[in-house]
Amino acid sequence: MNATTPILNLEVLQSATATAAAFRCRRILQPGGGEGDKVFPPTYAGGTYAVEKRRIPNHTEPVTCVLLDSVQSQANRMELALYENREELHLPIVEVDFDSAKDLKEPVGKISTLQAPHRIADAILRDSELGGKAFRHSDIGREITTASPQNATGLFKYCPTALIFGMWDSTGPKGGLGTKFERAIVSEVVGINAVFGIKTSSRIDPLIVHTKNIKVYKTSDGWTLEEKLAEKDAQGKAILYGEKGKISETNLGNVTPSFSKYTQGAEGKNMLLNQDGINQDARQGEIAPGGATISQAEQSTTLSLICLRRLRFPVSTKSPTPAPASDRAAQTVLAALGLCAATLAFENGMGLRSRCLLWPDETMQWELLSKPGEAPKSYSLTSQDAKILLAEALAAAKDVGLSWPDEPVTLLPSQKLIAVVRASQEQAIEKGADIVER
Repeated sequence: MNATTPILNLEVLQSATATAAAFRCRRILQPGGGEGDKVFPPTYAGGTYAVEKRRIPNHTEPVTCVLLDSVQSQANRMELALYENREELHLPIVEVDFDSAKDLKEPVGKISTLQAPHRIADAILRDSELGGKAFRHSDIGREITTASPQNATGLFKYCPTALIFGMWDSTGPKGGLGTKFERAIVSEVVGINAVFGIKTSSRIDPLIVHTKNIKVYKTSDGWTLEEKLAEKDAQGKAILYGEKGKISETNLGNVTPSFSKYTQGAEGKNMLLNQDGINQDARQGEIAPGGATISQAEQSTTLSLICLRRLRFPVSTKSPTPAPASDRAAQTVLAALGLCAATLAFENGMGLRSRCLLWPDETMQWELLSKPGEAPKSYSLTSQDAKILLAEALAAAKDVGLSWPDEPVTLLPSQKLIAVVRASQEQAIEKGADIVER
């Protein structure tokens, strides 16, 4: 970054929110182990990677790329960063407190709108209660249900992240016709010039060496070698532990060294390319790729100011603030919130998953797409700068009548929600005994 790059301040942000198109940040990253170290992309159905050809700047032909972190995953990382800083940022929180559910197998704690998959429109909140009422029938719930791009004030007050990361209120009373809010911030990490390797797995047990012809049976508290102590099926036959009653299914004994293979769901062709650029069939049981080496990873993050300007934030007071003033103030807060979320999440390196730590070549720098035909203007923004920027934007919004609650809004789970959580936990405990690390 150029030492003279100006810091993004409130005046610049207010002006940009009024007229500019977007902020964007593009960064080059390398594996934490250095150039050439293998990284492991996320796997999808059947153990496949998301691989495709892309046109990349400075390349005359499309190159093989692999998705390292999706738009949805990047959004989750930004929300987690906001959640971890929620008290310092004074963020509004709507949460469901499961501490009152004493008969759960495992404690759940609190689930907030920064953790629920569909944010404030999530079914977890829908099936909870506020003041003895179903959340949707409470005053706050009605503000959420009736929110729209023409009047997004309710969402701004209680779940502003829904307005930058997107939301579809498909579980509300309107069903599929529920209000949709498009994503204003989009981020993605892609591995460039990917060459795929092979993953091996094995287990050497220092205690259990020979297991041939040993049968293992299921019991209420685990497993047994004695058939007479096993649980019985409807016909009175002893139930095998796992699928085949092998000792390896108890996670004991050796696991023969083997290659990683495609699993169920990988039938048919996909876009995976081998090193010669030829399509491979991705079929269950065939050897699957184990990680990839890449020339570099690229992260691209875009905050659309055009998207934010489509939202309206009317203020209802005895002396109504002119709509343009409240609209612009709220839009500026949302822009600051998006920039803050991205900066907090990605300022340092990104530990995406096991064996996929990425380290940036340089600090984050935001480009402002202001006017067509003009070169983008660059601004620096550290996490501390981003926190200050958000606080200043909030103060300006408060001056025109827009503010956030000081305390979390706490819901209690309904009995039917508690029942399904309990059933899920019981099933997880039962199935957990069948899980084998291979």
